[in-house]
Amino acid sequence: MSMVRRNSSSPNKSANNQQGMTQGRGVDFDIQQELARLQEIIYDSFHIPLTQWTIVDEGKLLDQLEIIGDRIPEAIRKALAVLEQEQEILSEAEGYAQRIIQSAQQEAAQILDESGIIQQAQREANQLRQQVQHDCETIQSQTIGEVEQLRQITTNEIQQLRQQSLAECQKLEEGANEYAERVLTRLEDELGEMLTVIRNGRQQLYDNASSRGTSPPKQTPNLPKKRA
Repeated sequence: MSMVRRNSSSPNKSANNQQGMTQGRGVDFDIQQELARLQEIIYDSFHIPLTQWTIVDEGKLLDQLEIIGDRIPEAIRKALAVLEQEQEILSEAEGYAQRIIQSAQQEAAQILDESGIIQQAQREANQLRQQVQHDCETIQSQTIGEVEQLRQITTNEIQQLRQQSLAECQKLEEGANEYAERVLTRLEDELGEMLTVIRNGRQQLYDNASSRGTSPPKQTPNLPKKRA
């Protein structure tokens, strides 16, 4: 997030400026770091072989989304803190301008006795005061607009990511059920074929024993029949 600031020769203002920029970068880094962690969770999840599906731990996914959601108010709070520091900087600038104006007025009163010169100095002081006030209002409006824009963008991105993740989880669950059904059906068919071979072998042994006049092999309980 970019910040618009008025240049000043005040050392305190430069230091506060640098601190505000550092906090802004910290806010962006925290959100980006948590989004990267969310991406790692998806990449590290179990991938179903021979498919394009990946099974994601819903608990981890929702927990990470909750962490990101918690970071949004923190980011706004930090941004408001930057705005407060900006207001302090503007107040210091205005106070600095006021001191310059007062010093100019005192020097003008001491050196110049003519009323015209004094009035001219007063007009210039009023113009400078109005200019400082205008600059302060402009910077404040820009900063508030940037904070609101960041909040809206971040909220929309989190909402879209949450909806997309839930949809993907539902698709993965449906795909996993279909895959399991196919595997179980194939195993059932293979077991049915094996049972058929076993029954035929038993029947052949029984028929051979009967044809030779020998006692047929002891009957064992029938194996379960293949389901229709």
